[in-house]
Amino acid sequence: MLLEPGTTCWRRETSERAALIVDMADYFDAAMAAMRKARHTIHLLNWAFEPQTLFHPQPGCTGPEDDRIANFLKRLAKDNPKLDVRILCWQSALPVAATQNWFPLADRKTFAGSKVKFLLDGRLPVGASHHQKAIIIDDAIAFCGGGDIGPDRWDTHNHLDDDPRREMTKHAHGAHEKDFDSRHEVMGIVEGAAAKALGVLFRERWARCAGETPPEPPATRPAWPAQISPQFKAVAVGLSRTHGAWKNHPEVREVEALHLQAIARAKRCIYMENQYYTSPLIGAALAARLRDPQGPEVVLIGTEHSPSFFDQATMDRTRVRFIETLKRADKHGRFQAYSPVTTLGRIIIVHAKLTIIDDRLLRIGSANINNRSMGLDTECDLSFEAAGRADTGNRAAITRLRNHLLAHWLGCEDAVVEAAIGKAGSLGGALEALRSAGYARLRPIELPPVKGLAAVIATYHMGDPFSPADGWRPWRRKAMSRSAERRGRDAMRATA
Repeated sequence: MLLEPGTTCWRRETSERAALIVDMADYFDAAMAAMRKARHTIHLLNWAFEPQTLFHPQPGCTGPEDDRIANFLKRLAKDNPKLDVRILCWQSALPVAATQNWFPLADRKTFAGSKVKFLLDGRLPVGASHHQKAIIIDDAIAFCGGGDIGPDRWDTHNHLDDDPRREMTKHAHGAHEKDFDSRHEVMGIVEGAAAKALGVLFRERWARCAGETPPEPPATRPAWPAQISPQFKAVAVGLSRTHGAWKNHPEVREVEALHLQAIARAKRCIYMENQYYTSPLIGAALAARLRDPQGPEVVLIGTEHSPSFFDQATMDRTRVRFIETLKRADKHGRFQAYSPVTTLGRIIIVHAKLTIIDDRLLRIGSANINNRSMGLDTECDLSFEAAGRADTGNRAAITRLRNHLLAHWLGCEDAVVEAAIGKAGSLGGALEALRSAGYARLRPIELPPVKGLAAVIATYHMGDPFSPADGWRPWRRKAMSRSAERRGRDAMRATA
């Protein structure tokens, strides 16, 4: 098993039903349906939470007031006096809050005087963020992945050009006219013991922030949302965390350990979707597998360029170095890196954090492939692992989901991708054949020259610290980057 409690994960449980939810329109719809059935608790963990977010936006980002998440949660708490509704968000730095409509101030005002308990959590190392994203209902059903709560997060599976539901107009709440880019997210849904483990995670976070532990809810039968078809049955589920050392809380690096173990043991294919690719540790591990004559192919999906100027100046430049490292290591023609676009060629923001290893492991969560997600920020990833060769049903589900994601990117039917892989004998070969056949919504990621100030930023990982001390001493970053690369290579040799 890749999921080893105490090493690559915190907890390993079994979920009788589980599924991957692609993009936020379906996630918001399922989350609303599940929360309507809550009997005891609704607990939310988020990096950002914008109270005016609509579950089902209409043209102009308008909709009924009871479709806004804050009003919806307040109504549930009011209608059921026994329902404990809590929201725990990162107490973000002002520059970050400004990009999300000042959500910390808006949240406090919105929930003041209501039965919804709302807290901002700033108890973490200097320079770190609380980055986990989850909704846990009655400790019986839970969602976990990369999606926060905000109007700019919403999009459909089709990523339509000029979708009027992503075009915000001025309204009574003071929002300005703005068109949101297409955005891709993935979330997981689990039930039973796996959901209860996420409930434990929430209560531990709440206790550390508030000084009191919320009561554990009574055992409740899972109320699976009808609009989601289970894709996994009796599947092993792992919860892997990251947390920087803070006061009497030790450092946790389970996310990093799982990445390294999974990369080392991959036999045929490593498929990743991620917002950032900057970690020299993960880069070195992938490069080692590409140099191996018998190693797997590696396919990366990421945004053509980040939407914010800060990320373009920092993370995008460092990504160039990451991809160049893999290209140099690709002695056997097994590496591709693509960015997705809409039908008209506009960018799709890839905010998903997903890794699929062969037909064995599907990992989703909050962690990016960058330094801070490996050891500084607070992260939680959810993994589905097929238990051995006999677990044919869950193995087939992992393969189907990978092919479905590729079909989603290319704008074709799943069967087209499956046939192309069968004919080409590899994922990369199939993608290139389909792109040549006119399915051109995946483009190779361009690598602009990195020189001058951009080279300094990439070399010293500015904007992507390894640790709290690194945030104050940027001159240490080059040495830490080299150390991370050595650790990645050593990890590959240790598991060879």
